[in-house]
Parts: sequence; C-alpha cells; structure tokens
Amino acid sequence: MRLPCYPPYSGPAHRTPVPWLALTRRILPVTLVFFCHAWTLWLYLSWLPSFFVGEYGINLKTSALFTSGVFIAGVLGNTAGGLLTDAWFQRTKNINAARRNIIIFAFLGSLAFMSCVLFIHQQNVIALCLAASLFFLELAEGPIWAVPLDVAPAYAGVASGFVSTSAGIAGVVSPLAFGYISDVTGSYRLPFIMSIALLLCGVVLSFWIRPDRPLQRLEKLPPQMKSARVHQ
Repeated sequence: MRLPCYPPYSGPAHRTPVPWLALTRRILPVTLVFFCHAWTLWLYLSWLPSFFVGEYGINLKTSALFTSGVFIAGVLGNTAGGLLTDAWFQRTKNINAARRNIIIFAFLGSLAFMSCVLFIHQQNVIALCLAASLFFLELAEGPIWAVPLDVAPAYAGVASGFVSTSAGIAGVVSPLAFGYISDVTGSYRLPFIMSIALLLCGVVLSFWIRPDRPLQRLEKLPPQMKSARVHQ
C-alpha cells in the first residue's frame, strides 16, 4: 500500500512569538464565560441521574431514560447554536451580535428553564424543563468556540487552549461541589441554584467579549507598531 505524498511545508521557518499578556487579557472574558457554561454542563453530565434518583426515588433504569431525553435536547442545541451564529453573522455582518448576543440569549433561556426545578415537582415536567434548559445552554457552545478564532486568528490554538482549560477546571471542581453540598444540606436542588447563579455571571461577563477586535500577528507588523498593537 502506497502512502499519500503530501507537498512540503511552506510556512514560516520560525515559531511565531505569542503575546501572552495581550492574549490572556483578550481571551479571559470568553474563558470565564465558558467556565460558567462548563460548570452547568457538568451539572447534567454528573448530577442529573443522582437528582432523578434522590429527588423522585425512581430506579436507575428509569433515571437513565429521563437523562437520555435531556441529553438529546442538548445535542440538538449544540448543532442549532453553530448554525444560528453563522446565519446571524451572514445576515447582519455584526460579529458581536452573532457571538455575544447569542451567548447571552442562550444563557438566559437556560437559567429560565432551569429555575423551574425550584418550583415544579412533577418529574415529567421537570424532565422537559431540563431538556429545554440544556438545549439553550448548548446553543452557546458554537458561538463560544468561535470567539477564540475571531479574537486571535494567529494564535487560535493557544486561545482555544485557554478556553478548554476552563472547562477542565469546571469538570474537576463542580462534581465535587455538587456532592459536598448535597451531603451537607440533604438537598438535591441546591446545585441547580449554584448553576443558575453562574449562568447569571456568564451573562454579565459576556458583555466584555469583543470578537470584533482581533489580535494581530506580531511578526507581520513593523517593529515600531508591535508594542502598540500587542496592548490593544
């Protein structure tokens, strides 16, 4: 079997320097927003089966059916969010609206439906509300991941690494927090209140996301302009 023959690499022979301080400052808002998103996502991934079992006393098999239905809504929301942010940008040519406004809309929709957990106690209705909440939460996934490419196209790998790291931290901390709070208080609903609060924080932080101001690649700028551009 012959291996495919690829053309030789024709990119720059040296590594592009990364403006760490400017990049960190520019990518920090969306990094924190994705932490809020990931914290809430892990509420579904790690806590939802325990919630249905502990709050309603149903068996694990039935809990798995409820949980699967909720996750299907999340898959649909993930796809819809990517399509929506692209369509909105094509229609308005406003990249801030196509990214930031959709994230805000998604977070507000998610926390609104999640709040039903505090007032409604019928398990079928709660499952539908949580499915709608996860659908809206995942609407934000596409716009969030587009922001590092918009803000730092020349350093997309590093910028995406910042965002991904925030999700990893949330994935480690949030399940521990959910279990600890439930053990101390005996409540299976308090983790939802925590996630609602973080989604509100994510809405506020979203106003600092500026995908319309890309960070320029340093090596393409004249030396006298490097210092000014890196501090944009």
